[in-house]
Amino acid sequence: MTLPDLDDLIAEVDRRCDTAHRPDGQEQPDWLSLLRVAAQLAGQLQTLADDLVEDYVEHSRMHGSSWTEIGTALGVTRQAVQQRFRVPHKRYGPEAMTEDLRQAMVHVKQAAVQHRNNYIGTEHLLRGLTAEENSATRLLQASGVSPEEVHKSVGSRLTMGASRAAERIAWTPYSRKAIAFAEARSEQGGSERIDCDDLLIGITQVGRGVAVDVLAEAGFCTTALGATDADA
Repeated sequence: MTLPDLDDLIAEVDRRCDTAHRPDGQEQPDWLSLLRVAAQLAGQLQTLADDLVEDYVEHSRMHGSSWTEIGTALGVTRQAVQQRFRVPHKRYGPEAMTEDLRQAMVHVKQAAVQHRNNYIGTEHLLRGLTAEENSATRLLQASGVSPEEVHKSVGSRLTMGASRAAERIAWTPYSRKAIAFAEARSEQGGSERIDCDDLLIGITQVGRGVAVDVLAEAGFCTTALGATDADA
C-alpha cells in the first residue's frame, strides 16, 4: 500500500471541487471553496487515523499491555492515553440478539479464526450474516441481491493472517459502529433484540469498510427499501 503524498491529496481536492475552479469565467479559482473541501478531506483522514490507532490500542490492552506501555509506544503519558482511549466499549451479549443473529455470530467468529485474523471487521460480519437464511439474507433478496453471491464475494476479500487467537478477538471501530447502529434501529422498531437485518443496515450506515464495498458492488440499496430511516 502506497500512502498518498501531498500532491495526491491536492489532486483529490481538485477532483472533488472542480466547480470551484474559475467560477463565472473568473481568472482565479474559488480558494475558499477549495479550502472547505481540503478541510473536509483532512477530517476524513484524521478519523481514519484515529480509528486505526484505537484498533491497535484495544488489541494491546486485550493482550496484556499496560496503559503505561501503550503510552510509551504512542509517545504520550499514561494519563493522556487513558483519557483518550479508556472509555469502555459497549459489549453485546447473546441476550441482546435474536437466535438468528447469535447463530450468525458463530459464523462471524469462524470466519476470523479460519483466516487467522486477530480482529472482527465488517467483512467478517457480512460473511456471517450471509452464511444461513435469516432476516438479512431476506432483506438482500428483497432488493434483488443474491445473498449467495454476496457471501462468495466477501469471502474472496478475506485475507489470511498470522494470528492464532481464538477466544477473544477485538472488533474493529467500524464493526462496533455497525452494531451500535443496529441496536438503535432495533430499538426504534420496538424490538428488545438486535436481528440480522438490523446489523446489515448498520453495516451500510457506517459507510466504510470492506463489507460496504461488497454490498455497493452487489447493488444493495437501502434507500430503495426505506431502510435508512433509523440513521443515527
